[in-house]
Amino acid sequence: MPQITVDYSARLADDFDRPGFAQALHAATVEIAAAKPPACKTQFRPTEDTVVGPDTDGHGVVHIHIGLLAGRTEETKARLTETALELLRQHLKPAEGLALHASAEVRDLDPSYRKFEI
Repeated sequence: MPQITVDYSARLADDFDRPGFAQALHAATVEIAAAKPPACKTQFRPTEDTVVGPDTDGHGVVHIHIGLLAGRTEETKARLTETALELLRQHLKPAEGLALHASAEVRDLDPSYRKFEI
């Protein structure tokens, strides 16, 4: 915990500083949500096909999923969501003419969540 997943349009790959974004988001998650630094994990998943409305061209989409153990206030979750989007603005500069659609959510992990490390 936290479990962070970033789905993004593959066409954004060259314009997205993913390692820099992950490190900045981890630091923010530690500060805002009292996570432990070694527990922060981020996976990036590029998606080949993006369709927005009737268009198949000219758009890039990023959605940030942040899963935390239960117990954070709604204010904490909202602050982390806003910070994630601000950090995305700093680490993603889409090519000119490409419309960016970005979103983020913080949710509680299900009580059944378990993990192990080897």
